[in-house]
Amino acid sequence: MNCFVHDRTPAVGMCVSCQKATCRECVGRDTPRLVCRACIAQRSVLGFEYRSTAAIGEWPLVHICAGVDPATMRPRVAKGVIAIGNIAVGAVTLAGISLGLVSVGGLSVGLIVALGGAALGLGLSIGGLAVGSIAAGGVAVGFVYAIGGLAVAPAIVDGARCDSAVRDLILRWLGPDRLPPPCL
Repeated sequence: MNCFVHDRTPAVGMCVSCQKATCRECVGRDTPRLVCRACIAQRSVLGFEYRSTAAIGEWPLVHICAGVDPATMRPRVAKGVIAIGNIAVGAVTLAGISLGLVSVGGLSVGLIVALGGAALGLGLSIGGLAVGSIAAGGVAVGFVYAIGGLAVAPAIVDGARCDSAVRDLILRWLGPDRLPPPCL
């Protein structure tokens, strides 16, 4: 098999991004997998990364990344105080898969607040599937309070009933004009 650019030069391997044969001259990166120079030039294939110079401990204040690591061909993980990316870990996170103190994402795990399609947390969780101390969502499983279409908790608000403990919580935090219909 010959190189896709130099048709008379034997290939040393295949590019992991475009799957084309590459010779030694066309290899852009050689650790631990081959990536051709054309794919390296198209940074969009490999992704984007920004790290702020300001840091708290070893974590940058802001870390934003997307795409894959060209060396391992695994998704990049944003790790920082504020982390944004496909996968993020930090204090405040925004990602498809998000883990943090305050977390927003498709799958969100947050210690204080979790918002997302599936939100799991110890504090407030809001999402299609919400699990937390206070859970609100289509399916809400709360350790203390749950508000949702299907609500499971010691005190709940769902389509048919409104427990007085949840009613008092809503009145205290949101006011009387925000009470859901079962609580009126």
